[in-house]
Amino acid sequence: MRFVIDHDLHIHSHLSLCSGDPAQNKNTILAYGVKNGLKTLCLTDHMWDPAVPGAEKFGFYAKQPYERICESLPLPQADGVKFLFGCETDQKMDKAIGVSPAVMEKLDFIIIPTTHMHMGGFTVRGDETVEERAKLWCDRFEAVLDMDLPFHKIGIAHLTCSLIHDGHHYEVLSAIPDSEYHRIFAKAAAKGVGIELNFPSLELTDETRDIELKPYRIAKEEGCKFYFGSDAHSPADLDGAIANFDNIINLLDLTEEDKIPFLK
Repeated sequence: MRFVIDHDLHIHSHLSLCSGDPAQNKNTILAYGVKNGLKTLCLTDHMWDPAVPGAEKFGFYAKQPYERICESLPLPQADGVKFLFGCETDQKMDKAIGVSPAVMEKLDFIIIPTTHMHMGGFTVRGDETVEERAKLWCDRFEAVLDMDLPFHKIGIAHLTCSLIHDGHHYEVLSAIPDSEYHRIFAKAAAKGVGIELNFPSLELTDETRDIELKPYRIAKEEGCKFYFGSDAHSPADLDGAIANFDNIINLLDLTEEDKIPFLK
């Protein structure tokens, strides 16, 4: 059976500083789910747990504690739609992630973006070469896989996004050997972590298509399971999400067997 678009597990509200759009609120997000027949939504505002040291040196996350994202609670509900409460945290240069076990228990789903390499001095040095970023892509992902986490409710976000190395991310992805992709995704499949499908599939060109799709094709071959995330920061982002998801299903030939168990 073809992969069914029945969820969106990566959505931001105005409480994420990178949104700040008052129209992007919990009621707007729920209406998007109802309109598109989605069964599961998850609010994943940016969060750094103050119990984990390090964010006080980085202004963005110093202003995104757990208490801030809790301002969205309680979340509205609708018949046939589960609206879950999660977060998108981050990973410091030393590979630590910004959520303690105590807070992790309170969240329905946790997104970890191992590819947030645009935060010089916090997630990476900032002056790495393409080859160094390719190694970091692997090392940061694998560091998460080696942690003691509830992987059934963990998603690894946007593995092919431009934040890997602005203007050079396709060079970085091309520099990662297929053998490393296979090794890491085999480990990810064994851990049961979710792989996020979140890339602008309708904008791919003949030159970029195979580079963008290769990691996900290898992940599928190794037995990884997937979920969709719009990473929406505004109502306009929500408007185009379903068409993008549908195209990704076609490009990767996804079936219901490829969906994370969390959604079943």
